[in-house]
Amino acid sequence: MLIAGVDEAGRGPLAGPVVAAAVILCDAGIAGLDDSKKLSAKRRAALETQILAHCHVGIGIASVEEIDQINILQATFLAMTRAVEALCAKGAEPARILVDGNHLPRWRWAADAVIGGDALHPCISAASIIAKEYRDRLMIEADRAHPGYGWASNKGYGSATHMAALRKLGPTPLHRRSFAPVAQHFLDV
Repeated sequence: MLIAGVDEAGRGPLAGPVVAAAVILCDAGIAGLDDSKKLSAKRRAALETQILAHCHVGIGIASVEEIDQINILQATFLAMTRAVEALCAKGAEPARILVDGNHLPRWRWAADAVIGGDALHPCISAASIIAKEYRDRLMIEADRAHPGYGWASNKGYGSATHMAALRKLGPTPLHRRSFAPVAQHFLDV
Protein backbone atom coordinates (compact mmCIF):
# COMPACT_ATOMS: atom_id res chain seq x y z
CA MET A 1 0.00 0.00 0.00
CA LEU A 2 1.43 3.37 -1.04
CA ILE A 3 1.41 5.82 1.86
CA ALA A 4 2.26 9.46 1.26
CA GLY A 5 3.46 11.90 3.87
CA VAL A 6 2.41 15.54 3.49
CA ASP A 7 3.80 18.61 5.21
CA GLU A 8 4.12 22.31 4.55
CA ALA A 9 6.60 25.11 5.03
CA GLY A 10 5.86 28.79 5.35
CA ARG A 11 2.62 29.19 7.28
CA GLY A 12 3.99 31.77 9.71
CA PRO A 13 6.13 34.17 7.65
CA LEU A 14 5.00 37.66 6.69
CA ALA A 15 6.15 37.19 3.10
CA GLY A 16 6.30 34.54 0.41
CA PRO A 17 4.15 31.59 -0.58
CA VAL A 18 3.26 28.52 1.43
CA VAL A 19 4.80 25.34 0.01
CA ALA A 20 3.66 21.76 0.60
CA ALA A 21 5.27 18.48 -0.36
CA ALA A 22 3.87 14.98 -0.69
CA VAL A 23 6.33 12.09 -0.53
CA ILE A 24 6.01 8.34 -0.98
CA LEU A 25 9.22 6.79 0.30
CA CYS A 26 11.18 4.27 -1.74
CA ASP A 27 11.08 0.65 -0.51
CA ALA A 28 14.55 0.91 1.05
CA GLY A 29 13.62 4.13 2.88
CA ILE A 30 15.98 7.02 3.58
CA ALA A 31 18.22 6.87 6.65
CA GLY A 32 18.35 9.84 9.02
CA LEU A 33 14.96 11.41 8.32
CA ASP A 34 13.59 13.73 10.99
CA ASP A 35 11.54 16.90 11.36
CA SER A 36 13.21 19.44 9.05
CA LYS A 37 13.42 21.97 11.90
CA LYS A 38 15.63 19.58 13.87
CA LEU A 39 18.16 19.12 11.04
CA SER A 40 21.05 21.33 10.03
CA ALA A 41 20.83 23.04 6.65
CA LYS A 42 23.65 20.82 5.38
CA ARG A 43 21.91 17.62 6.52
CA ARG A 44 18.56 18.76 5.07
CA ALA A 45 20.20 19.45 1.70
CA ALA A 46 21.83 16.01 1.64
CA LEU A 47 18.55 14.30 2.56
CA GLU A 48 16.66 16.34 -0.04
CA THR A 49 19.02 15.05 -2.74
CA GLN A 50 18.43 11.44 -1.64
CA ILE A 51 14.65 11.88 -1.41
CA LEU A 52 14.40 13.45 -4.85
CA ALA A 53 16.60 10.72 -6.36
CA HIS A 54 14.82 7.72 -4.83
CA CYS A 55 11.26 8.64 -3.79
CA HIS A 56 8.03 9.83 -5.38
CA VAL A 57 7.67 13.56 -4.72
CA GLY A 58 5.00 16.16 -5.47
CA ILE A 59 5.24 19.85 -4.63
CA GLY A 60 2.38 22.33 -4.34
CA ILE A 61 2.44 26.08 -3.83
CA ALA A 62 -0.19 28.60 -2.77
CA SER A 63 0.73 32.15 -3.71
CA VAL A 64 0.73 35.26 -1.55
CA GLU A 65 -2.41 36.41 -3.41
CA GLU A 66 -4.16 33.12 -2.59
CA ILE A 67 -3.10 33.38 1.06
CA ASP A 68 -4.59 36.89 1.25
CA GLN A 69 -7.79 35.82 -0.53
CA ILE A 70 -8.65 32.59 1.27
CA ASN A 71 -6.57 32.75 4.53
CA ILE A 72 -3.42 30.88 5.45
CA LEU A 73 -5.10 27.65 6.59
CA GLN A 74 -7.11 27.28 3.38
CA ALA A 75 -4.05 28.24 1.31
CA THR A 76 -2.06 25.56 3.14
CA PHE A 77 -4.74 23.01 2.28
CA LEU A 78 -4.63 24.21 -1.33
CA ALA A 79 -0.85 23.77 -1.47
CA MET A 80 -1.20 20.29 0.09
CA THR A 81 -3.84 19.31 -2.45
CA ARG A 82 -1.63 20.55 -5.29
CA ALA A 83 1.29 18.53 -3.88
CA VAL A 84 -0.75 15.31 -3.81
CA GLU A 85 -2.13 16.04 -7.28
CA ALA A 86 1.46 16.52 -8.54
CA LEU A 87 2.39 13.18 -6.99
CA CYS A 88 -0.57 11.49 -8.70
CA ALA A 89 0.29 13.15 -12.03
CA LYS A 90 3.62 11.31 -11.83
CA GLY A 91 1.77 7.99 -11.54
CA ALA A 92 2.08 7.59 -7.76
CA GLU A 93 -1.48 7.50 -6.43
CA PRO A 94 -1.37 7.05 -2.63
CA ALA A 95 -3.75 4.65 -0.93
CA ARG A 96 -3.49 6.68 2.29
CA ILE A 97 -2.02 10.04 3.26
CA LEU A 98 -0.51 11.07 6.57
CA VAL A 99 -0.64 14.84 7.09
CA ASP A 100 1.42 16.64 9.70
CA GLY A 101 -0.88 18.61 12.01
CA ASN A 102 -4.36 18.41 13.44
CA HIS A 103 -6.46 19.41 10.41
CA LEU A 104 -7.04 17.82 7.03
CA PRO A 105 -8.02 19.28 3.69
CA ARG A 106 -11.26 18.04 2.20
CA TRP A 107 -10.11 15.75 -0.56
CA ARG A 108 -10.80 12.43 -2.23
CA TRP A 109 -7.90 10.53 -0.62
CA ALA A 110 -8.07 8.59 2.65
CA ALA A 111 -6.03 10.57 5.15
CA ASP A 112 -5.10 10.96 8.78
CA ALA A 113 -3.88 14.08 10.59
CA VAL A 114 -0.90 13.33 12.82
CA ILE A 115 0.15 15.90 15.41
CA GLY A 116 3.95 15.99 15.43
CA GLY A 117 3.93 13.64 12.46
CA ASP A 118 7.09 15.14 10.98
CA ALA A 119 9.01 13.58 13.88
CA LEU A 120 6.99 10.33 13.96
CA HIS A 121 6.55 9.15 10.37
CA PRO A 122 9.49 9.07 7.95
CA CYS A 123 7.26 9.87 4.96
CA ILE A 124 6.09 13.08 6.67
CA SER A 125 9.68 13.88 7.68
CA ALA A 126 10.68 13.57 4.03
CA ALA A 127 7.82 15.88 3.00
CA SER A 128 8.88 18.36 5.68
CA ILE A 129 12.43 18.42 4.31
CA ILE A 130 11.33 18.81 0.68
CA ALA A 131 8.86 21.61 1.47
CA LYS A 132 11.34 23.53 3.63
CA GLU A 133 14.24 23.25 1.19
CA TYR A 134 12.04 24.28 -1.75
CA ARG A 135 10.56 27.28 0.07
CA ASP A 136 13.93 28.36 1.44
CA ARG A 137 15.29 28.50 -2.12
CA LEU A 138 12.30 30.61 -3.20
CA MET A 139 12.97 33.09 -0.39
CA ILE A 140 16.70 33.26 -1.16
CA GLU A 141 15.77 34.14 -4.77
CA ALA A 142 13.23 36.69 -3.49
CA ASP A 143 15.97 38.24 -1.33
CA ARG A 144 17.94 39.01 -4.51
CA ALA A 145 14.89 40.66 -6.08
CA HIS A 146 13.96 42.56 -2.90
CA PRO A 147 17.19 43.28 -0.99
CA GLY A 148 17.14 44.72 2.50
CA TYR A 149 14.55 42.46 4.13
CA GLY A 150 17.00 39.70 5.03
CA TRP A 151 14.95 36.94 3.44
CA ALA A 152 18.03 34.85 2.65
CA SER A 153 18.39 34.35 6.40
CA ASN A 154 14.92 34.96 7.91
CA LYS A 155 12.93 33.34 5.04
CA GLY A 156 10.19 35.96 5.39
CA TYR A 157 9.56 35.57 9.11
CA GLY A 158 9.13 38.74 11.16
CA SER A 159 12.71 39.04 12.40
CA ALA A 160 14.06 42.37 13.66
CA THR A 161 15.83 42.90 10.32
CA HIS A 162 12.66 42.18 8.37
CA MET A 163 10.49 44.44 10.54
CA ALA A 164 13.01 47.29 10.33
CA ALA A 165 13.06 46.95 6.53
CA LEU A 166 9.25 47.00 6.41
CA ARG A 167 9.27 50.27 8.35
CA LYS A 168 11.98 51.76 6.15
CA LEU A 169 11.20 50.31 2.70
CA GLY A 170 7.52 49.39 2.97
CA PRO A 171 5.91 46.16 1.79
CA THR A 172 6.75 44.33 -1.43
CA PRO A 173 4.36 42.34 -3.63
CA LEU A 174 5.55 39.25 -1.71
CA HIS A 175 4.23 40.53 1.62
CA ARG A 176 1.03 38.96 2.94
CA ARG A 177 -1.32 41.89 3.26
CA SER A 178 -3.77 39.88 5.35
CA PHE A 179 -1.18 39.33 8.10
CA ALA A 180 -1.57 41.82 10.95
CA PRO A 181 2.03 43.11 11.15
CA VAL A 182 1.85 44.04 7.47
CA ALA A 183 -1.78 45.20 7.38
CA GLN A 184 -1.74 47.22 10.61
CA HIS A 185 1.51 49.06 10.19
CA PHE A 186 2.37 49.28 6.54
CA LEU A 187 -0.75 49.45 4.39
CA ASP A 188 -3.81 51.63 4.16
CA VAL A 189 -6.25 48.79 4.70
